[in-house]
Amino acid sequence: MNDPGEFIQLLTSHQSRLYAYILSLVFDRNEADDVLQQTNVVLWRSADEFQLGTNFVAWSFRIAYYQVLAHRKKKTREKLIFDDDMLSGLAQIATESDQTYQARQQLVRSCIEKLNERQRTAVERRYRRGATLETIAEETARTVNAVKQTLFRARENLIRCVHKSLSENA
Repeated sequence: MNDPGEFIQLLTSHQSRLYAYILSLVFDRNEADDVLQQTNVVLWRSADEFQLGTNFVAWSFRIAYYQVLAHRKKKTREKLIFDDDMLSGLAQIATESDQTYQARQQLVRSCIEKLNERQRTAVERRYRRGATLETIAEETARTVNAVKQTLFRARENLIRCVHKSLSENA
């Protein structure tokens, strides 16, 4: 097996994207949970086949796609079943949506880097670490209202930056 720690890191860090991909193909959260669980089993069993340094998301999406197909075969008794061509089309759309998501995430990260130090730190604490306004205020020796104002201005700057970047790239 490749480095199990690195493989586990890849697997866990991409769970939400993998779940979103599966959900876009099965449309039901309970079924998506089942398919994700089965996909994770197959991914773990197939870990030796994955080449570290290659595109883990594409590889895991492909395995998930086949798990969705297998799940569909089990569910053929239900009335609403999409044919394979439609499912393939949905899989393509979901893959393209994921790529768009990655581009948007990169754009937001780039805009966050352009914020001043105070705003960038407040955004990091609030949205990445999940700190409360009160905690941020205590850590920075500021009032809760001052933290709110900093976050408000940071969000405004991020919106302007994203819109500007999108219009420049259009």
